[in-house]
This record gives sequence, structure tokens and C-alpha cells, in this order.
Amino acid sequence: MAMQASPQLQFEAPTQFAAIRRRLESLDPQRLADIVQLLAMTDAGPVIKVVLAAENSDWARQVPAWIAGFAVAGSDLVVIFPERSPSYPHDTFDDVLRHEVAHVLIERAAGGRPVPRWFNEGLAMAVERTWRFQDQTQLLYQLMLGSRTSLAGLDRLFGGTPSDQTRAYALAGSFVRDLLQERGAKIPGGILMRVGRGSSFDDAFTAATGKTPATANSEFWERQRIWTTWVPIVTSTATLWLAVTVLALFAIRRRRQKDAEIEEKWEEEEKSGPDG
Repeated sequence: MAMQASPQLQFEAPTQFAAIRRRLESLDPQRLADIVQLLAMTDAGPVIKVVLAAENSDWARQVPAWIAGFAVAGSDLVVIFPERSPSYPHDTFDDVLRHEVAHVLIERAAGGRPVPRWFNEGLAMAVERTWRFQDQTQLLYQLMLGSRTSLAGLDRLFGGTPSDQTRAYALAGSFVRDLLQERGAKIPGGILMRVGRGSSFDDAFTAATGKTPATANSEFWERQRIWTTWVPIVTSTATLWLAVTVLALFAIRRRRQKDAEIEEKWEEEEKSGPDG
């Protein structure tokens, strides 16, 4: 299938954000076309309006201060706050824009029908940018931090504290990326197409993947066992002190061997004498 047309964006911003607006407008629109293709959309849909909102705006008062941007559900609108610093899972406002545009397109691909938050956010992360070292370390940290999380529990975390949301993003993004690696890039489009035709999300997921969401989540956690089992052991305080002790004993042994070699050399030199 040929790459689909990129969604068209229309920016609106106060004068103070003119430079940011120009930079975002200058981005290659084709960098969004891959999202349309991954979602198996034949039409990207109407223009998406992107509002750059100030901290004294009504938009800013509607959401917590740590949120750098959001897509308005049931609309063609994305709101970004240039005065806020992007936090995980975003690095830049380019990431924020791509992530929120993905949400609009996911909703369109699903025909406006409900999609679980974990899938929506995880898929938006997967298309936002490539997997980075920051994502890997964040996943490792979250695996060490807590026990298995159900998909329903993951959805609840998105409505929690900043740390809860960080965990939710890390796990949802990792789960969806794992799903893409295991089942292929056609899976998201297949799921959303079925949802758009009237299937429940769970039925659509099962039909597209051959597994229920709960089973897929369980298998995802099983694949993380190497981390959840060994990393806490390797990084525990007891293990750390054991490693330090072993290294110290090894260093002492090497020092004694070298001292013995030096003493042996001195003895040989004394036996040979000054005329040796």
C-alpha cells in the first residue's frame, strides 16, 4: 500500500509564540504521513487545528501544569503549551505535536468509538518517535519499581499523579511496541478498523491478534521476567557489597602476588651479588 497523504495542520498562536509557530509550521508534513499509513487510514480527514496556548489562557486552567499538550476528544483540535517543559514521554514540542496529532488520527480510525487509554497512549507513543535509551531505562525502572499491572490498572494510572502517569506511559508504550514486534505493523490498523465497524475493542483486539488483551498483557510480562527476576537481584545492596568484597579480595590477592614476585626478584639479585 502506498503511503497515505499527511494530515493537514492549521496553527493558531498569540504573537508571543510566533517563532515557535513558524518552526512547527516548517516541519515536513510528510513526517506525519507514516501515522496515517500505520493506522491503515484511506483518508487522513479534515484539517487539524493546533492552538499554541499561553499559561493565562482558559485552556491552561483546564489541565494540570505538567501536561505540555493534549488532544480534545471528539474534535479536530490539539492544544500545546509552549511555556511548559515537555516531560516523559516527550523530549521536544515536535514530539508533543506528533503525539497529539496521533491521538486525533487514532480517534478517526476508530470511527469515534471508545478505545482504552492504554492502547491510545501506547500507540501514540509508538508512532511519536523511535524507541530510545530513555524509554528502555524508564521501562527497566518501572519493572523494578512495581509488580505486574493489569490493563485496567494501567488505565487508572493515567488519571493519577505525575509518577503514576510516567509509569503508565512507560508500560503502555512498551506493551504496544512489544505487540508490534510480535504481531506486525498491520495490527493497529486491523484493530481500529474493526472498532470503527462496530466491534468492541476487546473483540477487535482478539480478532486481529488471535489473543485477548489480558492474554497478550500476561505474555508481555512473561517476556520481561529476565528483568523482573535478575535486575533486582543484581542491583540489590547485598549483591553490591558482595561484588565490592570480591573485587577487594581479588585486588589484595593480586597485590600479594606482585609483592611476592618483587621479593623473589630481590632475593635473586642479592644471591648474584654486585659482580653477578
